[in-house]
Amino acid sequence: MQGENRALVMIPGPIEFTSEVLRAVGSPAYAHTDPDFIQIFSRVLKQLRKVFVSEKGQPFVISGSGTLGWDMVAVNLCEAGDNALVVSAGYFGDGFADCLRTYGANVTVLQPPTPGDSPSLAEIEKNLKQNKFRLITVTHVDTSTGVKSDIRAIADLVSKVSPDTFVIADCVCATGAEELLMDAWKVDAIVTASQKALGVPPGLSIAIASPRAINFVSNVRKSPVANYYANWNRWLPIMKSYEACQPSYFATPAVNLICGMDVSLSQILGQSGNIQDSWRAHEVSAKAVKEALLAIGLKTIPVRPELQSNALSTIWLPETVNGDKLRGEMKKRGIVVAGGLYKDIKTKYFRIGHMGKSVTSEGGADIVRTLEALEESLIECGYNQFEKGTVVKIFQERRKSKL
Repeated sequence: MQGENRALVMIPGPIEFTSEVLRAVGSPAYAHTDPDFIQIFSRVLKQLRKVFVSEKGQPFVISGSGTLGWDMVAVNLCEAGDNALVVSAGYFGDGFADCLRTYGANVTVLQPPTPGDSPSLAEIEKNLKQNKFRLITVTHVDTSTGVKSDIRAIADLVSKVSPDTFVIADCVCATGAEELLMDAWKVDAIVTASQKALGVPPGLSIAIASPRAINFVSNVRKSPVANYYANWNRWLPIMKSYEACQPSYFATPAVNLICGMDVSLSQILGQSGNIQDSWRAHEVSAKAVKEALLAIGLKTIPVRPELQSNALSTIWLPETVNGDKLRGEMKKRGIVVAGGLYKDIKTKYFRIGHMGKSVTSEGGADIVRTLEALEESLIECGYNQFEKGTVVKIFQERRKSKL
């Protein structure tokens, strides 16, 4: 549904997209060997290095969902019988573990002590010292709980305790919204996708691999890569050729989505050409949203401030409010938010995304509309322990003071 009657999508992905990105995605298709498209693809690959703050990493842009990134890690950087350590803070950490098991890895999953928390560094260190792991995976921001893991601290710990272990970061809900320095933090592979803070419709699975990760899959592993489409050995010459502005072919790239990514990355990086401004914009809006929610008595799922994500807010429902009714009332007011997703608590909370366009638009207009609808819907659902207009007022004040 298009036009003025279309509801604003404020879930944690897919997000709202800028008109410029949508025009690029909806433009007539290029041939994937067209010199103009080759220039676009080359530019995207180079821009992604800036997004991940990596001069050494090898980016991959492949047609598929973010979940394809799990398969790429599992089949390229792990062999059947290898040990894998999964640091889980929610649904998507558990999913990564399932994917690794599918390809024959022996998986140890570290679970949070309670929903909204994450495994401790001490627990991670204990496991690293007890066993030899081929890789450790960490979900930077788990979209199900809104918990942000400390990639830097975990990578630093691994480099000291188990330096041969690959550090893998699932950054689907973090890329562009959270600080991430691939080379400086010694992260071996990052997987992400197009439809969240990178601001492009779903359909691009994006990864970047360190030199030692590429060396492992190309020269070290003993068994063949047990997947045809996700095999980095097949994709590596394709990515290198496109970046060097030479046509190459293994499987047809998502031409229009890559054109959209070219536009979006230019918007994200801006004239400065760095990603730090995007991180800052997401941080400012996220803190303002969470402070506004707290002011009317709502609580978020992450149990400590440092676990709060810039990309979304996960909010406990008041005891008297039914989640289906609340989301239905918000939909009547032109706003779509997400329900819960994680295990036993999925009916007890809801999720609001604040990424990309909603963060960078003038005055945070999309977020303002969302908070207005939330206030009205809470009142309709019987939760009225606040003065109407409080949430929007505090969001605007906090956002303005932090800019």
